Amino acid sequence: MIPIPEPGARTAHSLGRFVTKEAITLLLNLKADEIYRIDCWRYVIHVVGKGVSRFVSYADIPPILDVEPPKPEDINCWRKRWRKNKYKAPSFWVEFYTQKFKLAPSVAEMYRWGELVNIIKFGLPETALQLLRSVFKKEKAFIEDF
Repeated sequence: MIPIPEPGARTAHSLGRFVTKEAITLLLNLKADEIYRIDCWRYVIHVVGKGVSRFVSYADIPPILDVEPPKPEDINCWRKRWRKNKYKAPSFWVEFYTQKFKLAPSVAEMYRWGELVNIIKFGLPETALQLLRSVFKKEKAFIEDF
């Protein structure tokens, strides 16, 4: 799901461009059909679903392609949020990017996801980066052999 802003609409938060249903489902460990509504408010995201009403920080959502890439202000926002977690991203980000590598229809798109991961690698543990590199290599070989 690619967010498409309405003409003349103001974004609630600079990180709001990265909000997708897919990321919310991974973060809250829900299925896509269990989420009824995602509201992007000024400072938080409000998620309403089957038995769930949660507020989520914009800084918990991983960046995606097809929108403006992360800016220094976004990185500062993430670092502030991750301070309590030794300046590391939420653990589901690795699963999110693993899925993106596996679902990429072409090697070119995999490279684009790899470039995005390279931008945010400061927030990922070294073991997570090694895992993502191995997934990338495996999926690249699979696509090239196919």
